[in-house]
Amino acid sequence: MSQPQQKIATRDAYGDALAALGKKRNDVVALDADLSGSTKTSKFAKAFPERFFNVGIAEQDMMGTAAGLAIGGKIPFASTFAVFATGRAWEQIRQSICYPNLNVKIVASHAGVTVGEDGGSHQSLEDIAVMRVIPHMTVIVPADGVETAQVVEAVAEYKGPCYVRTGRNKVPVLYGADYRFKIGKAHVHHEGKDCAIIATGIMVAEALKARDLLASEGIDAGVINMSTIKPLDAEAVIAAAKRCGAVVTAEEHSIIGGLGGAVAEVLAESAPVPLVRVGIKDQFGTSGDPDGLMAHYGLSAGNLRDSVKEAIKKKNK
Repeated sequence: MSQPQQKIATRDAYGDALAALGKKRNDVVALDADLSGSTKTSKFAKAFPERFFNVGIAEQDMMGTAAGLAIGGKIPFASTFAVFATGRAWEQIRQSICYPNLNVKIVASHAGVTVGEDGGSHQSLEDIAVMRVIPHMTVIVPADGVETAQVVEAVAEYKGPCYVRTGRNKVPVLYGADYRFKIGKAHVHHEGKDCAIIATGIMVAEALKARDLLASEGIDAGVINMSTIKPLDAEAVIAAAKRCGAVVTAEEHSIIGGLGGAVAEVLAESAPVPLVRVGIKDQFGTSGDPDGLMAHYGLSAGNLRDSVKEAIKKKNK
């Protein structure tokens, strides 16, 4: 793992990886809903204009078109903001993509509160939950640019619908060239013994910072990157629960139905231990700078440190 000085937005990594994939595979096509400059599919469009389709501000049509392209043997990557992809087009994703189990890849950007000044109307905090509940859908939230690039390659090889969540802001690069992403498998940064932090997306970097804060107080916290939300790596969750006896989840998403909900389901059925869920607590977002919003909603490393202590107290009661 590299030191996290370098930063890159996962949407930028997606744009680069999609363009690179287009050079290797002529069956890959890209669609966008008039936001290619923001989602970074513009890089693919510039390289392969004959394989790029801007459907305009018509997200439902984009998903239906992607479904048709998949039936025709193409591998369509459909992109727009997460709030539009999973909100406006949910019915089309369910009926036209997932119900027939078509090979469509939805890569949605500008998720979470770090969208910033665009405000609560554009800060999707429910997308993981509404995608996770649909049968056949695979849900992935990469932690950094390196993982994002590997996710693009992995979903292109995978047969079936996929939802990949990317972000607007630059985030620390956590991984080096030796990292290997695999759908459905968590990456254990540190095993720990007092409490396990299971994080996804940008919260993995915060979890690693929280681990350092806790270590200075003599607390050994594990950190797990759960980049695949569905299918969840239940074995990793159960192993962490048995090893540490307490779990904290961390996500830039509602604690209802996202990573926290998925982990809670596994723990309740297979390894009951104290759980504290860090995320958005049944609220909409609001306008502000990304760092300020992370603090406002309790998503900082300091908040994670406090949540680990809370989980340990519950364990020791």
